[in-house]
Amino acid sequence: MPNACFNRLSKSFFERDVLDICPDILGKYLVRKFDDGRILRKKITEVEAYRGHEDLACHASKGRTPRTEIMFHSGGVIYIYLVYGMYWMLNIVSGPDDHPQALLIRSLEGCTGPGKVTKLLETGKDFYGEDLGISSRLWIEENDIPGKTFITTPRVGVDYAGDYWKNINWRFQLSSQ
Repeated sequence: MPNACFNRLSKSFFERDVLDICPDILGKYLVRKFDDGRILRKKITEVEAYRGHEDLACHASKGRTPRTEIMFHSGGVIYIYLVYGMYWMLNIVSGPDDHPQALLIRSLEGCTGPGKVTKLLETGKDFYGEDLGISSRLWIEENDIPGKTFITTPRVGVDYAGDYWKNINWRFQLSSQ
């Protein structure tokens, strides 16, 4: 794959706090290489942060389980899970070992909604634990946007977490450029 992922983000990018990564990852390219050789490169336009045991909207708040095990690894790997029996949710683990954090990819340029994102990317359970630093089928590439701006709003669909956690502004959206 000569130069196909020359600007790939390193593992150290993801080994930081999720609240630092979320604004930084906006505007970067999510790249998917399909089995037939096609390459899809889309700008990341919206993400949500989920941050540790104390965040009641984060799956890790329920403890370490077979489903959440990957969240307890160091950043740069994929946490993917199924909701409502039909939609895969693509998350990137962040932070150091044993500090479970992840960011949900909510939208890509021209594709809004986390279920639509995974459908476009054709990602499913087989991506659980995929290492973005070495994967030949999914990675993130650098893309500097001078003067990049973003807004923050409450996360979507986390009413179960209680008033504080459902209203915290941990949804990051790239502003129109």
